[in-house]
Amino acid sequence: MAEDIFPPHSLVSREERSRLLKQQPLVIWMTGLSGSGKTTLAKLLEKELLERGKIAYSLDGDTLRAGLNKDLGFSDADRKENVRRAGEICRVLADAGMIVITSFISPFKADRDAVRALFPKGQFIEVYVKASIEACEKRDTKGLYKKARAGEIKNFTGIDSPYEAPEKAEVVVDTESESVEKSVSKLLTCLGI
Repeated sequence: MAEDIFPPHSLVSREERSRLLKQQPLVIWMTGLSGSGKTTLAKLLEKELLERGKIAYSLDGDTLRAGLNKDLGFSDADRKENVRRAGEICRVLADAGMIVITSFISPFKADRDAVRALFPKGQFIEVYVKASIEACEKRDTKGLYKKARAGEIKNFTGIDSPYEAPEKAEVVVDTESESVEKSVSKLLTCLGI
């Protein structure tokens, strides 16, 4: 029962970890359609941050769905739980002082807002990785859009399940009009790194 759980308080504060690591914990939450470029940007940003001496980790939606979240499907309720679990993992990693870069479709605004509420102001950066459905379908190396259009995959975001684009993301990268390098540079500038 949840009322019988009492998480212990650490003897080390988030601030002490930040001083030791010489960085502020941060969650960079990339959201966008499948194929928009979230994973590519997350991996490149992670590499760039590590090269600059930052402790960063890229957390991908497919990785979680292959392990921790493999019990979840793609119904609205399962998508909500997927994002909730991801947010909790990010909270733990940020508490450890890390910079966490996520790449989750996270199609619903309310779910993204719930994750944002887990963090102190300024420690959650929402990044809208913007690309049209047409561009995403052209980039579809996994063949998911084709399967969704053929009815082989149900509840596919952008086809038969909605995507609520962020209205006030801290950063918007348009992967149709910006190069990957420009997008990563824009993110680094936003982070002040």
